[in-house]
This record gives sequence, structure tokens and C-alpha cells, in this order.
Amino acid sequence: MQIALTPLEFIRRARKLYGGLEAVIDEDSSYTYAQFFERCDRWSAALQHLGLRPGDRVAYIAPNTRAQLESFNAVPQIGAVLVPINYRLTADDFAYLINHSGARVVCADYDYLDAIDCIRPQLKEVEQFIALNTERHGWLNYEKLLQKFPPSFTPANVQENDLLTINYTSGTSGKPKGVMITHRNAYMNIVGTLVHVPMSTTDRYLWTLPMFHCNGWTFVWTVTAVGGAHICMRKAHPQTIVETIVDTRANLLCAAPTVLLSLVNCPIEVRSRLPRSVRVLTAGAPPAAATIERVEDEFGWSLTHVYGLTETSPFITICEPRPEHASLDPVKRAAVKARQGVELITSGELRLVDQNGEQVPNDGETLGEIVVRGNVVMEGYYKDPEATAQAMKGGWFHSGDGAVVHPDGYVEIRDRMKDVIISGGENISSIEVEGAMLRHPAVQEIAVVGIPHERWGEVPEAFVVTKSGASVSEGELRQFAREALAHFKVPHRFTFVDELPKTATGKIQKYLLRQGRPAISAV
Repeated sequence: MQIALTPLEFIRRARKLYGGLEAVIDEDSSYTYAQFFERCDRWSAALQHLGLRPGDRVAYIAPNTRAQLESFNAVPQIGAVLVPINYRLTADDFAYLINHSGARVVCADYDYLDAIDCIRPQLKEVEQFIALNTERHGWLNYEKLLQKFPPSFTPANVQENDLLTINYTSGTSGKPKGVMITHRNAYMNIVGTLVHVPMSTTDRYLWTLPMFHCNGWTFVWTVTAVGGAHICMRKAHPQTIVETIVDTRANLLCAAPTVLLSLVNCPIEVRSRLPRSVRVLTAGAPPAAATIERVEDEFGWSLTHVYGLTETSPFITICEPRPEHASLDPVKRAAVKARQGVELITSGELRLVDQNGEQVPNDGETLGEIVVRGNVVMEGYYKDPEATAQAMKGGWFHSGDGAVVHPDGYVEIRDRMKDVIISGGENISSIEVEGAMLRHPAVQEIAVVGIPHERWGEVPEAFVVTKSGASVSEGELRQFAREALAHFKVPHRFTFVDELPKTATGKIQKYLLRQGRPAISAV
């Protein structure tokens, strides 16, 4: 008899094998897997008592705490659908997402109770409000409910194509879309991750990546599947990350390039405390080769670059190491590791296609859009059949990412298709320009966008955040760029800013940088 492919299978197995192992460290508290699963079961029982049925949605607004982690087990095992919401959004954003998802229950951390209380009149379909870690008038208390109900619930008859989570995109333009992830989607991503990045009971995973973000890249279940320890972290500040790694002996983490940049740029007396036995997966945006080089050479960490989207559960490719990469010098090896790489064994098929849908050659030069199909591709966008049809045209999910394929089959993203700068008929990759400029010792962050030009149509402009205490002129940056890049790729303007506009998940909002920029004269 076949059984459904669902993360609940990993939970079932972990219950049998890992009960006595340390499962969760959250501030001053520690729980074994037996204790952790008992808490999950008590919450499942409480939700059923509150009237939750299979298919009902439960929204969470919380940082990386044990309560948030418990939701990824407790909600699915009764057949309900989890809606992990980005806690960095505004109250109006919360109202839109809660209402759009049709959530019947809202669970919130104490930091977000005020925001929810001010929008309560708008939340017509919400029946219960749960305060996760504090007492609050008008809210049920999570910990008291756990004490009230025994760890006995009625398991749902979950099928692998049932909806597991609704994960909202960051909405860089327009309203966020609700990505429908099935049990099968998540299961296949977990298996693929473990094939390419083996883990075991000895791994201690630090939650620097928000759990709400693509279900923590499915590590909410991946770590449990192998009996590893989850080390929760409310806020991922560089110094806190360093202290927690040292104090908890964490040896594995996931981080966007912005987090890695913050670590390599923190004071030497802070980062010098880091152990050299840490493995890190990075994704969320193409990492600069210079960042990879520093993480590996200065920290001694082992870095693996993966690529994907919320719509693909999320991993599509991994920059799989090959023996020949080890013999490259550090600069060239980092350049290779900055590529998005090759398909995961379980992710399905990836192609690069031109505007006519034809596959582009593996020449490392011809730009195409990444399209994919396979077991990790979402069910669709919740309540948005038109956006679903547009994204899935021709039976392939269209990523919107422009890339090339090298002769060895490794994919390298050059830009979002909408962000490719076309100057005098030449394509300029803003990612390439940013990567080159990040090697300048004064540059901490940089974003390159296309701006109008009377002669060339558009040209690059660079928005630069300098390192604390550093001083550099526009002329010095331009000369540095001329030595590193073809001249037509050199930014025509360098604009110094205190910070770059970002989405709540850390992606740079380039459309805001383009707005209102004056055209450059041909003279």
C-alpha cells in the first residue's frame, strides 16, 4: 500500500528514533524531541477543539521561536493549512494577507499584538486570536491552551497533493501573491536537500533564516527528519549570530547574501570568535563571488549556493561541487560557486529559453529565461487563476530570471529579466557590475539599475553604501570599475546612499531606485 509523500512522514519517523535527543533550543529553554512532539500534539488537539477542520487556514505572525516551529508540525497533522506571514510587514499588510488567505485563526508573537488589535475590525473571518507567549486581554493564551489539552488529536487523512502552506511573495510590485505549496512539493524539496547536503543527528541548525520565508526553505522539517537540533533566534543581528554560534555550538545555517555581508563586515574582534567548522547554504539573491571568497577564506566555512523561488518550494538548483573546482585558485573557485549550478536530483527539469520559447545554447553568453517543471513547482497562486496561468504558460513555471548556461551545464543568473540593462544594443548584467564593485574595499553594498540616456537608450547607475569609516570618491569608483569591467558596463553615475530600499525579506527594490532618476545627456 502506498503512502502519501508528506513532511508528516519525517515527523512520524523522528518520533520513533529521536525522542531522547535535543530538538529545540529557544532562549533559555531546551526540549527533547519527545517533549517537542508532545507540545505539537497538544496544539493540534487545541486547534481541533477550537473547531479547525482539514483545509482551514491558520495564520502565524512570529519570529523564529519554538511556537512558530511547532506550527509547522501541529497545523498540518490535522489537515489544516499554515499561513506563515512575514512579521516585518505593516498592519495594513497583515490585514490584506489574513483576509486574502481566509484564515480562521491568527496566532501572533507579543511584538505584533498591537498591530493586529488595531486591524481587528477588518478581520471579519477570523474566529480566534492566539497570543503565543504572553497574556493579553481579548486573546487566548497559547501556553495555557497547551496545558489544558492532552496530546491526543484526530490525525487527518492527508493526501500528498493537499495544500500544506500558503506562502506570500514579497510583493516588490503590486499585491503579494499566495503561493500554494502541497505536501508533495515540500517532501520532494526536503529529500533533494538531504541528497545534496547530507545532515545527521550531530547537526545543530541555527535559525538565522526566517521560518516564514518559503517555510524556512523547508528546514523546519529537514532538520527534524535527521534528528538535528533547531536553535531558534528571534533577531539575526551579526553579533547575536556570532554569540549564538559560539554558545550553542551551531554548525549549520542558511542565510541570504545580505546576512553573510553583515557578518564579514562586522568588527574583527567579533567575527574572530567564529569557529571554522560551520556549513552555510546561501540563496535569496545571487551572492557576489567576493562575498563567497571572504566567507570561505576568512571564516573557513563551507558554503553551498542554492537557487530557487517561493513558487518552487523553493530549491531548483544547487552549485554542486566537482573535483576540478577544488584545484582552482580562491578567486576563480568563488566565481564558480557564485553560479546557480545544476538541477537538484528531485527538483525536476530546468531550461533556459529565449523570447520564442526556444532553448538557448550552453555557451555562457546567450541570455534566456529560467523555466522549470517538476515535483517542486507550486500548485498555483491562491485565488488568482490569471496570475497562475501567466506564470505557468506552456506547462512551465516562468521564473522571470535571466541567465546563461555554461558549457559544463552550470546555470548563472545575469539578472531579473526586467532588470537587464540594454545599452546601445548590448546587454549589461547588473549582478556582474555589482559583483565587481563589491571587491572595492570601501563598498559595503551596491545596487545597479538602468537609467535613461539620450544616446544609448539606458546606462548603468550605481547606488553605493560605503563601509563605516570608509571614504571614496565617485572618480575612484569609476576608475576601479574601468579596471574590472568592459567600459560599456561601467556605471555612468555613482550615487552614495545611507541604505538601499529592501523588501521585508531583504531583496533590493530596484524599481524604487529607478523612480525619478534624471536622464543622462549624450553630451
